[in-house]
Parts: sequence; C-alpha cells; structure tokens
Amino acid sequence: MPTWAGDRLEWTGAVTQIEGSAGGGLVPWALIGGLGTDEQWGASAFATYVSTEDFALRTGGVSVDYDDRVELSVDRQRFAAGSVVPGLTLGQDIVGLKVRVLGDAVFAPDEYLPQISVGAQWKRTLDFDEIPKAVGAERGEDVDLYIAATKLYFAALAGHDVILDATLRRTRANQFGLLGFGSSAPGGNGYSYEPEISAAVWIVDSLLFGAEYRDKPSNLTAFHENGAEDLFVAWAPVKNIALTAAWADLGGIAGKTSQRGAYVSLWIGI
Repeated sequence: MPTWAGDRLEWTGAVTQIEGSAGGGLVPWALIGGLGTDEQWGASAFATYVSTEDFALRTGGVSVDYDDRVELSVDRQRFAAGSVVPGLTLGQDIVGLKVRVLGDAVFAPDEYLPQISVGAQWKRTLDFDEIPKAVGAERGEDVDLYIAATKLYFAALAGHDVILDATLRRTRANQFGLLGFGSSAPGGNGYSYEPEISAAVWIVDSLLFGAEYRDKPSNLTAFHENGAEDLFVAWAPVKNIALTAAWADLGGIAGKTSQRGAYVSLWIGI
C-alpha cells in the first residue's frame, strides 16, 4: 500500500526552481521532488524571492510525487515591474508534470546511465492584454517541454560529491513566460531549443555550492533577451528543509540591461 514515509536520501529531491519543478534555482533537473521512494508519496513546498536593480520576482508553489517517478507541481509568479510602468505587476501560473523514464542519479558500478526525465510546464501569463500583447507577444499561454539528465558522483572532486545536470528545453517563452510567448513579428512564433546546465559540489554533507546557466529565446523585437545564470549556496540543516541563497544574473529585461541581484529560497519536503 502506498505510504507517505519520505524514505529517500537527503538532497535527492533537489530544491525547487522558479517554475515549480525539482532542480536548482533556474534549471529543472531529472530528480523528482519530495522524498518519497518506491510506492511512496512525497511532497514539497517552496517560496522564492529574487531582487535585481529594477525588478523583483516572488514565486511559490507545491508539488506532489509518487514512486520517485512522477512529479506534479503548481506555481504562481508575481513580477514587480514598476520601473517600466509605475505600479505594474506581471505574473503567471504554471502547472508542471515530470516523469522519470530511465537511469539512476546515484552513481553505482552497475549503473552508469544518468537519471533521465521528461517534463512539461503549462504556463498562463496573467493580464496578457495589458503589457505582453502590447510589446508584441503572440499568445498568453503555452507549454514548455524539456528533457533533463542528472548524475551524482561520489568523491569526484578532491573527495567531495558532485552533481551534474544537462537540460534541453523546447520553448517560445518571453522572460520565462512573464511577457507571453512568441512574437507577432514575421517568423517570431516558432519554438526554439535552449540548453540549460547545472553543476554543484557538496562542501560538507549539509552545504551545496554550485552554478547554473539557462539560455533563453529572444522573440520580441521591442526587447533583446539574454540567458540567465546564478551562483548558489544551498544549506540543509535537516533532511526536510533547505535554504538557498544565490547571486543571479537574469540578463536584460524589458529594456533594462544587466539585471543582477540576490536570490533567496526556502524548500520544505516530505
């Protein structure tokens, strides 16, 4: 009978990235959220705040997983953009589904294949007609698809454990979807395939240090869009709680260049 035991190893539920899927801060990993293992249910909740020179992003959500194989997540984002239009707040709702299809994230002599998962994130831009449509976005909702491969290597770097992830995303989201999807300009409504990578090392068992990079399409003629990157430290004082702090560079946003700043996130899992 399925249970809510949460017997998986510490860190194998990752933390939660800004769109609600288990991963780093920016990139979804192949790991399944929560701490449930075979025939167990797991769950997690998160809240994240990102502050740059001109903008602030608040995002939070929950996920439920089963059998360490299937993850369902919901997330809401609110983006304060008063530097562009006084009082303006953008946002989106995201529903994610991730399925582990093969492999194992934990390195073992008989298991060299990384854990591989496929995922989908349905996104709906809030208040599409107010700003996203006005700056040239074609539509207010869409689905990102991705495939992720994640592997944990024990004592791989001067005796420290290392985790690596590579993700490929099919998307036409503008600024993660906060500015809609695609472009009304000729040829601007197609999907592109964007790489995302993460690498992290455990300084001690409870402290993870890493970096991420996420490429993004640049669909809108009104604004040029850059990739995003971060350097992060995640601390898990106990198995069920993780705190993440990061320096993030989100690139240019809505005509404002070099949007760099602090990223903080709380993750709770069972």
